[in-house]
Amino acid sequence: MLDANLKNQLKAYLEKVTQPFEIVASLDDGDKSRELHGLLEDINGLSDMITLKTDGQDSRTPSFAINRTGEETGVVFAGIPMGHEFTSLVLALLQVGGHPPKTSDEVLNQIKALEGNMLFETYYSLSCQNCPDVVQALNLMAIFNPNVRHVAIDGALFQDEVEEREIMSVPSIYLNGKPFDQGRMTLEQILAKVDTGAADREAKKLSTKAAFDTLVIGGGPAGAAAAIYSARKGINTGVAAERFGGQVSDTMGIENFISVTHTEGPKLVSALEEHVKDYDVDVMNLQTAAAFKAAEAEGGLHEVTFESGAKLKSKTLVLATGARWREMNVPGEQQYRNKGVAYCPHCDGPLFKGKRVAVIGGGNSGVEAAIDLAGIVAHVTLFEFMGEMRADAVLQKKLKSLPNVDIILNAQTTEVTGDGSRVNGLTYKDRNTDETKNIALEGIFVQIGLVPNTEWLKGSPIEMTPRGEIIVDSHGMTSVPGVFAAGDVTTVPYKQIIIAMGEGAKASLGAFDYLIRN
Repeated sequence: MLDANLKNQLKAYLEKVTQPFEIVASLDDGDKSRELHGLLEDINGLSDMITLKTDGQDSRTPSFAINRTGEETGVVFAGIPMGHEFTSLVLALLQVGGHPPKTSDEVLNQIKALEGNMLFETYYSLSCQNCPDVVQALNLMAIFNPNVRHVAIDGALFQDEVEEREIMSVPSIYLNGKPFDQGRMTLEQILAKVDTGAADREAKKLSTKAAFDTLVIGGGPAGAAAAIYSARKGINTGVAAERFGGQVSDTMGIENFISVTHTEGPKLVSALEEHVKDYDVDVMNLQTAAAFKAAEAEGGLHEVTFESGAKLKSKTLVLATGARWREMNVPGEQQYRNKGVAYCPHCDGPLFKGKRVAVIGGGNSGVEAAIDLAGIVAHVTLFEFMGEMRADAVLQKKLKSLPNVDIILNAQTTEVTGDGSRVNGLTYKDRNTDETKNIALEGIFVQIGLVPNTEWLKGSPIEMTPRGEIIVDSHGMTSVPGVFAAGDVTTVPYKQIIIAMGEGAKASLGAFDYLIRN
């Protein structure tokens, strides 16, 4: 199952195990069970600390539990965790085997203090780059709290459950049999949701912090670069972000980051976070900006209030709140969000295997999504509002060569239709004839660009365009002295990761220059 190179790497990792543990497999006579058995035998042969048992009685087959010897830890994988989930498997093996996680004592103590029995079930797909964060977080909670149990379920392998629970987006998390949440979540986000007093405690703690020299709002590429450049100047630097990584966390393949031929969003985000942690930067996650109050006089303190109730002050600010996927804003879109309407083809595509789907948008992201989906689903229809697609010629050529793809130009989407529980079609207007048409579908992937995250700045003195982009000068400064901005949230053209990083560095240097002159 594992090639020689992967075995050697895994063997080196397993040498860090300090206590024996068991893998208990529940198998049947199917091909997937034989495949899983082969994988587990490979793993078993790499360490004397592991005992493999095949007498498991789990109703889901194939599946396996990873237990401390003589003790159930509550970590279960239903399926074969390869692809993006192989890392989750490796971490579970190490952590059950006694190797400490890279998690603060404060967070581990919060996990241990959770009360009440909690059975989490996470449905994932092997191609989902957001799923491992959830799987790894919940596995960690199960390992460190005996009241928590977590089952990670491959949705493509257990299609009956997916259909029964009407799951059309991954990761989908259930708690004690009821829907808990959907989409990428960090360990801190999950804890904040189950530990209801955590957010208030954190907000009070943040509000007592002394003023920063530079406070960065946002943890994407622009925010990370700004924090690093600021910290390197030796000034008091903080980063407050809803989630570190921002939009890049949802990006699959990155092939235009100079000097790196190929990487993936989550991998780049992890590297950014580690780089920031190399410096004395106060990183505050789970903080969504809600209001801005400018300093009363030049050189004074600016204040940002967050949805949690926390308030932070700083001599300078770098606003790097980024952008989010643009929505169609048509009837039915919100009703059927995650019930057929999706925004991440890499994550959710496998759940639509053999079905008919649409892609909205003829730019690079839309055409790339259609090409990827064509290899999974029965048929793809791409809708483009204009009379021609805007994607690169090489992508258009590839798309047009696929036999199960139709392209409809001059199409204005007007409604998402459904049966009350899931999508069943899409209504659009032919802009050439004004004729209204409907097409039967089971999934709709929206890929129509980005919207800047600046709603919280409306009514503030910071000047913005009608589209909501922050206007900046050549140094990255906004219309408010001491307040800078960078990345996709600004008027700077070409929304690219590498450009956002450069703009973040520039804004931070601009903030430092402002500080030494004021």
